[in-house]
Amino acid sequence: MFRLHRLGRALCAAAAALLLPLAAIHTAHAATTPAGVAAEADAGTGYWHTSGRQILDAAGQPVRIAGINWFGFETANYVVHGLWSRDYKSMIDQMRSLGYNTIRLPYSDDIFKSSTVPNSIDFSNGKNADLQGLNSLQIMDKIVAYAGQDGLRVILDRHRPDAGGQSALWYTSAVPESTWIADLKALAARYASDPVVVGIDLHNEPHDPACWGCGDTSVDWRLAAQRAGNAVLSVNPDLLVFVEGVQTYNGVSGWWGGNLMGVAQYPVQLDVANRVVYSAHDYATSVAQQSWFSDPAFPANMPGVWDSYWGYIFKQNIAPVWIGEFGTTLASTVDQKWLAALVSYLRPTSAYGADSFQWTFWSWNPNSGDTGGILKDDWVTVDTVKDGYLASIKAPLFPSTGGGSGGGGGGGGGSTAACSASYAVSSDWGSGFNADVTVTNTGTAAIGSWQVTWTWSGSQQVTNMWNASYTQSGETVTAVNAAHNGTIPVGGSASFGFGGAPGGGAVPSVSCTAT
Repeated sequence: MFRLHRLGRALCAAAAALLLPLAAIHTAHAATTPAGVAAEADAGTGYWHTSGRQILDAAGQPVRIAGINWFGFETANYVVHGLWSRDYKSMIDQMRSLGYNTIRLPYSDDIFKSSTVPNSIDFSNGKNADLQGLNSLQIMDKIVAYAGQDGLRVILDRHRPDAGGQSALWYTSAVPESTWIADLKALAARYASDPVVVGIDLHNEPHDPACWGCGDTSVDWRLAAQRAGNAVLSVNPDLLVFVEGVQTYNGVSGWWGGNLMGVAQYPVQLDVANRVVYSAHDYATSVAQQSWFSDPAFPANMPGVWDSYWGYIFKQNIAPVWIGEFGTTLASTVDQKWLAALVSYLRPTSAYGADSFQWTFWSWNPNSGDTGGILKDDWVTVDTVKDGYLASIKAPLFPSTGGGSGGGGGGGGGSTAACSASYAVSSDWGSGFNADVTVTNTGTAAIGSWQVTWTWSGSQQVTNMWNASYTQSGETVTAVNAAHNGTIPVGGSASFGFGGAPGGGAVPSVSCTAT
């Protein structure tokens, strides 16, 4: 079905009365990590390739993409959004602290034009100082480099032919296929020696009249993806090639880019083996209505829907499947049930490790008109409810590429591990409250794990916690990092949140222990 354009400034705030009980969302957080899952924490080195339904690193270890979309390069700002408020490094650090290990960066072909000038960047008080005077591609270089230092990886997404809007096909009269392929090759060559960029999403959300397997080269997306994928691999054979679905196959329609039914009969075949990752997009009612939302069996019907559109590719071990976009305002009960069901379907990391679906949530940005973002309107505060839904499917960060905030290898000699923690109440409604805790590495060595303790002066009890596990004895609470956010580089930070009851209590002092 048609999907709304998601770049409106206006945001819809989720009504607190409609939210599902947090306890139902976050119960997986305290799950113990089974044998074999923790061993994947160092996975992600070098270039990646596929094997069956898994993505493997250069050493053959499986990896799980568990990331976030940060849009803006595809708009008339020609750069990621939010730099009008914050330094780009602080945003990437915050993504890292929340446990997102990959950034999907949408762009348009406009960024290759010499006349394109990135705008809406705040350079005051030292913010974004090293971006001054750079063009869009040079700023992309900076983001890629810093993401790698922070232990994140990057997927480049050809989102639009130009900043004017999305296109159904991979070409338009103004941006022909030859330009699309030339620009893809230019990006592939630009990052040919940089494994931080793990792959390229060839074109965002092909939709009607795009077909899959019909044989008409003017509209057959599968054939176009083969042409473009081979062109990319001709200059950078180490990249993964991410291929989205279409809207309609054999008369069955779904989300733009979300229909991969044709893969069974018409797989994408590239000149370099083990490079294809299929990508689907899936959304809730805040984007558009679909027939399955009104099915009396909803949400129990959703696994069958996902199986038919794209899940079968993973379940039949054909290839990895990456949900490149999924999101919602969470304003309706239907949307809350949809997101909870989808997260369960994508397989919790605690149970399956990297033998799971890959994903990048839409979006980091709060200015996505029909979904909102992980950040709230101030571009700083985290929507802990939305982020909390994703906690069970987050996965370990990847090895740092060195330098910067993420370069903490520890140091020798007199290096010490130390941390501090800050506690802030984000909402209090009397009978209960939500709070966020930020852990900062204040030592001279990277932290491998941390523990935060506080004692309340009243009768408060933790009701649920995300991005950490906890124990409570009387008024004393001890929180321990999750698998994905235990490692903090020197000067870096991680965060977790929790719900408690009753509200109205004083903020306790907190202590932090690091190893």
